[in-house]
Amino acid sequence: MSNELVLVTGGSGFIGAHCIIQLLDAGYRVRTTVRSLKRERDVRAMLQVGGCEPGDRLTFAAADLTSDAGWAEAAAGCDYVLHVASPFPPAAPKDENELIIPAREGALRVLRASREAGVKRVVLTSSFAAIGYGEKPAGHLFNEEDWTDPNDRTVPAYPKSKTLAERAAWDFISREGGKLELSVVNPVGVAGPVLGPDVSTSIQIVQRLMDGAVPGCPRLSFGIVDVRDVADLHLKAMTAPAAKGERFLAVSGDFMSMQQIALALKARLGDAAARVPTRMVPDWLLRLVALFDPTVAQVVPELGKNRNATNEKAVRVLSWSPRSREDAVVATAESLIQLGLLRGSQKPA
Repeated sequence: MSNELVLVTGGSGFIGAHCIIQLLDAGYRVRTTVRSLKRERDVRAMLQVGGCEPGDRLTFAAADLTSDAGWAEAAAGCDYVLHVASPFPPAAPKDENELIIPAREGALRVLRASREAGVKRVVLTSSFAAIGYGEKPAGHLFNEEDWTDPNDRTVPAYPKSKTLAERAAWDFISREGGKLELSVVNPVGVAGPVLGPDVSTSIQIVQRLMDGAVPGCPRLSFGIVDVRDVADLHLKAMTAPAAKGERFLAVSGDFMSMQQIALALKARLGDAAARVPTRMVPDWLLRLVALFDPTVAQVVPELGKNRNATNEKAVRVLSWSPRSREDAVVATAESLIQLGLLRGSQKPA
């Protein structure tokens, strides 16, 4: 382990940075891709916030999901690959192909480069979005056997992109993967300690609640999992023999309503959560706001939908033991406070 090299795509992202930290802590060497080598300073700054000083055990390669350039060099000499990078915008694009094409073609570029480089296994970061959208009976408990139907017209662009990318990855492995192995991690909404100012879409929910930037709590529910546990599941899926050819849902307990998230913040953070609203917002008001806010418009179709998913497979097969959903939410808010990323807060010197 001490000398094995792991490629992490998208090292400047939330999940990617935490994967790098845990790989380095476990004794691996890491190479990470960024779209521009100018981002190296940003990534190292994020790792420093996470208490990690990688030195020369971390190297960088320039590669973009939309281009073939750089991927062969990035994968060369690697034992494993964590393919974490994927587009996830705060608002739905005008053309769904803006998400679908880079997600699908990017995954195939990484898999081809990994196969040619003799990589043992790729762990693909997919999403619950590839599992839990489309019509299911009320009370259905989603698991790894479920798939989102990309042909369902009610399925938004992002879930469609994740579904098509993961399907393409499995098809590639079965048809032309050779000796290359594939495992997939399907996280729900990822919370936990933020490492920099470029916060992910899932973090913005907690950020907006803490800032009092929403008038109340819409009838929305979210799956929650801590980013540290998502990274841990990636490492387990990377080496466990039983993870070969399997997908794993990363979720911590039942989905939380936005009101439950707000109440957890209030209960655990006291005065620091003074701006957090806990009253319910009527659906009609959210639909009105959605006319002017594309971020809100993206969640309107989810009003009143109660999904749940099980982590039984990850716990049973990989002995995965995630933190509670409340701990993940509170850790998110605490890190936003510490980094000065809330309204009126002071940024650290």
